Amino acid sequence: MKEKKDGIMTAVKGLVVGSTMLVPGVSGGSMAMILGVYDRLISSVSSFFKDIKGNLVFLAEFVAAALLGMVLFARPLETLIGAYEKPMMYFFIGVVLGGCPLIFKEAGLDGFNWKAVLYLALGAAVVASLAFLPENLFSSVSGGAGGFLIQFFGGIVISIALILPGISVTYMLLVLGIYQGVLSAIGRLDILYLLPLGLGLVAGILLLTKLLEGAMKRFPQPTYMIILGFVLGSVGQVFPGVPMGIELPVCLLLAAAGFVLIYFLSKLEERKTDEAAADKAESQKLS
Repeated sequence: MKEKKDGIMTAVKGLVVGSTMLVPGVSGGSMAMILGVYDRLISSVSSFFKDIKGNLVFLAEFVAAALLGMVLFARPLETLIGAYEKPMMYFFIGVVLGGCPLIFKEAGLDGFNWKAVLYLALGAAVVASLAFLPENLFSSVSGGAGGFLIQFFGGIVISIALILPGISVTYMLLVLGIYQGVLSAIGRLDILYLLPLGLGLVAGILLLTKLLEGAMKRFPQPTYMIILGFVLGSVGQVFPGVPMGIELPVCLLLAAAGFVLIYFLSKLEERKTDEAAADKAESQKLS
């Protein structure tokens, strides 16, 4: 019964992450972090062979739900954003900020110090620096071995956006100049175009998740504070400007609603994690 309930929760979280992933400026990694599933995703990939069955089931549930979310909700969300850009973006800002207290707690800090501020600023600066990347980096990729290698490297770059919170996959595709190309290739099932990107994506994910898992275990405070900087830095990508007139109270209300929603969801997830840790400690004590 517990496994079934956990599977449903994993699927729901995957659905939410997938549905928001293609919204410009919104990071799938941030949503996974906010929903309390990020650490499990990283460990399931980087330590896959330690529990093949458990990790395979978890990843299959999450990925299938995320793909379903992309198919069902990404386009309607983009339509809503097109019609009501500022209210929707303020809602997402509230969502992002609502998950920040949980990330701060994961860092294990009692309060701010100069090192924490430095790590926070470093993470925010990395996200902000993406705005200075030249547009359409890979838009004129040629064929042959050279083109294959460039597309492979592009897949690695995309994996960074996919794994790290605060960096939007859509934004990275736009910067690389391959957003339309990827969407078109998916629609045409153009394997030759997608293969080098896919190989680079898998290689990047495997490498990055291993590094992240090690960093989270060995250096939790710097790692989580940099991640928090990534998340806070992503607010600048989402910020649509100051609303005017009747939009102002609507935007503020939606921002507050997004914050409260995610804050309480993260609190429930935190309580669940604490209870699981307590149960594990109790069982070890009895044994």
